[in-house]
Amino acid sequence: MIRRDMPDVLGIETNCFEFAWSEDDFIRCLRQRNCIGMVAECDERVAGFMIYELHKNRLHILNFAVHSDYRRRGIGNTMMRKLLGKLSQERRNRIMLEVRETNLEAQLFFKSLGFKAISVLRDFYDDATEDAYLMQFRYQPTAEELAAPHNRITRMAG
Repeated sequence: MIRRDMPDVLGIETNCFEFAWSEDDFIRCLRQRNCIGMVAECDERVAGFMIYELHKNRLHILNFAVHSDYRRRGIGNTMMRKLLGKLSQERRNRIMLEVRETNLEAQLFFKSLGFKAISVLRDFYDDATEDAYLMQFRYQPTAEELAAPHNRITRMAG
């Protein structure tokens, strides 16, 4: 995500969310060292975006949306697969996010990718009295990773 993407990102944000982030919200977030912005382009237009934070052992999605004209084309799926590809057994092994209790479409989307609701965050939002579901995706090592020599204890001394 670069500066010239901001008008398109703001357009998607206001189109998708009743309680949209402002440009200042985006800028304040993206100025943080551990915050990353990603856009998906289609037909030379920004079709979707994602804002996430890097933490020591997890990624945290703060904002995610696909323009209504581009939904059901695999764009959100592609962005999420890219993020899931950043997980590993050794370092960041999970992705966390909060979803409004009324946003069934998002809940079903993330569930289809393997996210699970792990708790309810009561009265989570500042803009409305609404709960959120805390959802998590946990990295599952492949059979090859489990069989890798660095993971196997062959002998213990002492």
